[in-house]
Amino acid sequence: MSLWLLNHLSSFTLSLILVGGTVAFAVAGSVLLRRRHPSLADGEHNDMVGVTLGMFGAIYGIILAFVIVTLWTQRESTQTIVAAEATDVALIARDAAAFPPSVRAGLDAALSDYVHAVVEKQWPLMRDGVPRYGATERSLVEAFDVLQSYEPEGAREEVFYEEAVAHLNDVAAQRRARITMAEQELPPLLQVLAFGGALVLIPLTFLYGMRRLRIQLLFVAAVAALIGFSLLLVLVLDRPFAGDLSVSPAPYKEGALARYWEP
Repeated sequence: MSLWLLNHLSSFTLSLILVGGTVAFAVAGSVLLRRRHPSLADGEHNDMVGVTLGMFGAIYGIILAFVIVTLWTQRESTQTIVAAEATDVALIARDAAAFPPSVRAGLDAALSDYVHAVVEKQWPLMRDGVPRYGATERSLVEAFDVLQSYEPEGAREEVFYEEAVAHLNDVAAQRRARITMAEQELPPLLQVLAFGGALVLIPLTFLYGMRRLRIQLLFVAAVAALIGFSLLLVLVLDRPFAGDLSVSPAPYKEGALARYWEP
């Protein structure tokens, strides 16, 4: 469900739905409860409600902060992995310049197939949460075959050969890490705590009575807006390859890899 929302709705639309919906729910619930129980305006239970709100608010705030920081850290790690993978591919392309034309041509063909498969085929799959795509694996195997079938001649070629093999091994490792990141999502228990906690905390604000209805609605709406925006962050950060704020495949088209995209 979260993937569909992120891939079909803009961040602005999601903010209107989630933040606006949360505020509308809070305001409507507060008005309806006050009309049904007018005595709440006297603030008779404010002491008890205030203590309960403070306790629940502190616990819920810690949970939300933990979830948001964790998801943000994962997104930063994903961006680092993507940049490192593209950098390693670019370094292999540069190392190949030291090899004979036949070896260089074989590596260029394998690397070109790899970056095109990642960007054009695997990236849309990662947006949908199903990143397993065999073409990228086949391109890596072709690159390994080219290097394994070549015997470097002289110290200069041996140095570049070792570097190319090391970078290719790193590409394989980064690819696996990228796929793992694309498949991860917030554990169900944390999803329940994040979204279910809002359904507990917001209705508690309805019980805090104030004489002036406008002041009470302002209080309720402010709390609901803060919770709604926090939940919006949880939603958009949960999937690093989906939505408007997704990780970009641009590193695979820059630097030494740009020539693989020339017409």
